[in-house]
Amino acid sequence: MSPSIPGQPDTFELDAAIAGRLKLNDAGLLPAVVQSTEGEVLMLAWMDTHALAHTLATRQATYFSRSRNEYWIKGATSGHTQRVESVALDCDGDTILLVVTQTGGACHTGDRTCFDADILLAAETPQGSNHHG
Repeated sequence: MSPSIPGQPDTFELDAAIAGRLKLNDAGLLPAVVQSTEGEVLMLAWMDTHALAHTLATRQATYFSRSRNEYWIKGATSGHTQRVESVALDCDGDTILLVVTQTGGACHTGDRTCFDADILLAAETPQGSNHHG
């Protein structure tokens, strides 16, 4: 990772009261479920305390890439941004929920969501008006 630059995610510190409520995994990360303002699940990413602090301070969805071992602000290179409308911690303190206004695709493939290309089990169609029973 490059040296710290003022204003970069790794320079942001999480409030101690919030940090004390988090249950990070062994890598110091927690999953962040990302949902649109319409309720659609867009993606899952990972955050550490710096990424969460940067997200809370700037309303720019900021994550930690496990594969690249670096921070990324959603849309900084693609233009497919996420304006963070709300952030919630789950009851166990081990998962974050971000509700965002999504511009462009949320998935790195360009798709609207990361969950629309490989459906393993589709929703059943309602039986209502076609039932003759």
